[in-house]
Amino acid sequence: MLSIGAFAQIGQVTHRMLRHWDTAGLLVPAHVDEFSGYRSYDPAQLEQLHRIVALRQLGFGLEDISSILDAGVDAGRIADMLRIRRAEVEREQRTASARLVDVERRLHLIEKERAMSQIEIVQKSLPAVRLAARAAVVAEQPEVAGVVGPLFDAVGEVLTSAGVSLDQPIAQYETGDNGLRIVAGYAITAAAPDGLEVVDLPWVPVAICGVHLGAMDRIQESWQSVHTEMMARGFTPSGPCREVYVRAVSDDQSDWVTELQQPVIGA
Repeated sequence: MLSIGAFAQIGQVTHRMLRHWDTAGLLVPAHVDEFSGYRSYDPAQLEQLHRIVALRQLGFGLEDISSILDAGVDAGRIADMLRIRRAEVEREQRTASARLVDVERRLHLIEKERAMSQIEIVQKSLPAVRLAARAAVVAEQPEVAGVVGPLFDAVGEVLTSAGVSLDQPIAQYETGDNGLRIVAGYAITAAAPDGLEVVDLPWVPVAICGVHLGAMDRIQESWQSVHTEMMARGFTPSGPCREVYVRAVSDDQSDWVTELQQPVIGA
């Protein structure tokens, strides 16, 4: 019999790993002293240990390893699992490659301009949201500021009168033939009161997002940063952009926090 120390040394694993695999039922000691609790292993168990280590190195989780060990060595079944694992590794490799490109691009920008972007840009999915809202169309970009606020005020008045609390305020912007269509409203989980439009913003798999801090009069600069980053990453817009007003309380807008969200496709 081999002590846990000797068994771990031969197999080049830690005591902690052996205890964990024991608890998981993958590699149970041949003997456990009832008084001291010391574990001992049969030398023949090294084959099982090597198999577990080999499967772990291929990236299989303990549940998959347990399934493989319980079913025995079936070449066809293991080949199927390896194909699944290969697809996972390929996805991980693509993600790592994209991350490396992003790191290199940011490093080049800093080394070239000795400056960081004014806002930090992230890539993420967007949840589906249902809004109680109203919409308007403006012909020119400067008109937006004078339209969005009143739209939110009108929606908020209807919701408050109906006894509905004002949840997350969100605006969606979509450019069309007649100008910029603005949808402004509040997230709801129930039916919208009469006088308001129900707008379902869909789930978005990929969006480029940034956070604008402060007043709206400089938000276009933040949007420019978002769009510049979007193009640098090889994406193109895939739908209307959104502004989520995380905090919009003070009249002077000095402490406002707005997340800018641009659904994208490509890369």
